[in-house]
Amino acid sequence: QPTLPAHLTNSVVPAMSGSTGDDAESPLGFLRQLQESGMFAGKEALLEQLRTLAERGVHPLEVLQSRRKPPEEEPMDQVLPSFDIEGVARYIAEKGCRQVVVMCGAGISTSAGIPDFRTPGTGLYDNLQRFNLPVAEAIFELNFFRQNPGAFYELCRDMWPGNYSPTPAHYFIRLLHEKGILLRCYSQNIDSLESAAGLPAERLVAAHGNFDSAHVIDTTPEVKVDISELKAALDKGEEGWKQLRDEKGGLVKPKIVFFGEDLGERFLKLHQADLARCDLLIVLGTSLVVQPFAGLVGRASRTAPRLLVNRDAAGTCDKLALGFRFHLEGEGKNWRDAWFQGDCDAGCRKIAE
Repeated sequence: QPTLPAHLTNSVVPAMSGSTGDDAESPLGFLRQLQESGMFAGKEALLEQLRTLAERGVHPLEVLQSRRKPPEEEPMDQVLPSFDIEGVARYIAEKGCRQVVVMCGAGISTSAGIPDFRTPGTGLYDNLQRFNLPVAEAIFELNFFRQNPGAFYELCRDMWPGNYSPTPAHYFIRLLHEKGILLRCYSQNIDSLESAAGLPAERLVAAHGNFDSAHVIDTTPEVKVDISELKAALDKGEEGWKQLRDEKGGLVKPKIVFFGEDLGERFLKLHQADLARCDLLIVLGTSLVVQPFAGLVGRASRTAPRLLVNRDAAGTCDKLALGFRFHLEGEGKNWRDAWFQGDCDAGCRKIAE
């Protein structure tokens, strides 16, 4: 029976394309059209897997395209003196890196007490059962929010900036800026802890949004709302957010990217040029399963070393186009990639040393 890549069967966080509704452009609607065309005759197992993912907001095109063999990179001369964190630190010192790009995910915030998304038993999705959601991912789905905003608002109150403090990994990113070598930090996180650590706004791209601003949903042109107004309303509970909804003419939410929403304009404007310029890519605490964020790894300059700091291997070239090659054995198979297996704080301390 056909199977889907493991990195897609877990791909269920915000910023995936499409909504979970059944209109023609939604994942389920598009899948229905494919099924009616006869494309899945004799491929019922594949159809069922695609339907399961579509219900989570993952578009069938995204899955089918991922089944293609990833492109191969042309081998290069070895860039790093050794394929470990010591080799990366030595490279920084000897080559004078000045255009470092950092990509970070939920793993840099776990030591602050904020759960990541996928860790069994402790991950955010497992812990959302108290909201009685049809599926955990529904808390980041616009249609569900329109009908049941209370669940997401309760999550907002839990995660609001000020409830948690930045970690050593966050301060490491600020240190790169203070040293004058950080080009940009691209974050998947919505907790705003990069800003709390003192990273200037011009150095940060919050790819999935955060609590820095708010807006009224379903408005064109967009109606912006001061984030402090939303905070004050949520502090009053259901009465507060309902009153704010009536005042603004619609539900107000932080500028956090939901299923079916585009990534921010800042991400779209900066990422190609930033990754082309970078002379070192550091990836911290992310499973690299959500596109288009994960694709940034493959956009890094071909001469730039790439370091993954994460408990588990992620974003390898067998699962991600032009991904990491640190797992490959043999002469000339890897020339620039390293993996520090451990938590983000420990890895960042080791680089800083």
